[in-house]
Amino acid sequence: MFTGIVEELGEVTAVEDLGDSSRLRLRGPLVTEGVRHGDSIAVNGVCLTVAGSGGGAFTADVMAETLHRSSLGALVPGSRVNLERAMALGGRLGGHLVQGHVDGTGTVTERIPGEHWEVVRISLPPRLARYVVEKGSITVDGVSLTVVEAGEEHFAVSLVPTTLELTTLGRKQPGEPVNLEVDVLAKYVERLLASGVVPAGGLGGAAGAAAAVAAGETVAAEGSGPSGRSGDAPSAAAVTGEVSA
Repeated sequence: MFTGIVEELGEVTAVEDLGDSSRLRLRGPLVTEGVRHGDSIAVNGVCLTVAGSGGGAFTADVMAETLHRSSLGALVPGSRVNLERAMALGGRLGGHLVQGHVDGTGTVTERIPGEHWEVVRISLPPRLARYVVEKGSITVDGVSLTVVEAGEEHFAVSLVPTTLELTTLGRKQPGEPVNLEVDVLAKYVERLLASGVVPAGGLGGAAGAAAAVAAGETVAAEGSGPSGRSGDAPSAAAVTGEVSA
């Protein structure tokens, strides 16, 4: 498990094509301190297993499924990558819960610079759109970010100077791919509701109301009559607890 807080901007030093897989060698002096065989390191948001290490670098094998679902297949010697070691139990959760299991890729479509920050718009595979909400979390190339705009085919994030300077997102240009991982909690809620194991009506309070909204049910305000008038139902923002930044 990771947090989406990048520890180091590393570099690919070698790529070995193994036919149905690849072997990467990556330089990362910080993340390789004390690293052992079998440890996990996220590379651009993809959880990889350390196969060997030494001299401030490590090697990792990338299987066909990962090459298909992520942008790691496009890496070449000299490519910069975001690196993060697995979170230690009891450590600070600075971002959000990140598995390192990429759900798909998007493409940077636009960069809108501000005085000290930038808004970046990224295309979104339609099958992932339902998991992306304004003010929710998403992982882009291993970076935990807050969604500032959510659409059916795109989303936008705001990047602060630290993110621009210390991650690959400060360098990504329109047309370049990025790895995406949506919030795993949203996927679990959807699965439980679809299976009927946890009916939306069986959850109490705000959790039940949020689940009902996720399931597409009409939620009436507490204490309202049976008419179900639109004026009696709380807004989605009230149900989920979202507030404007």
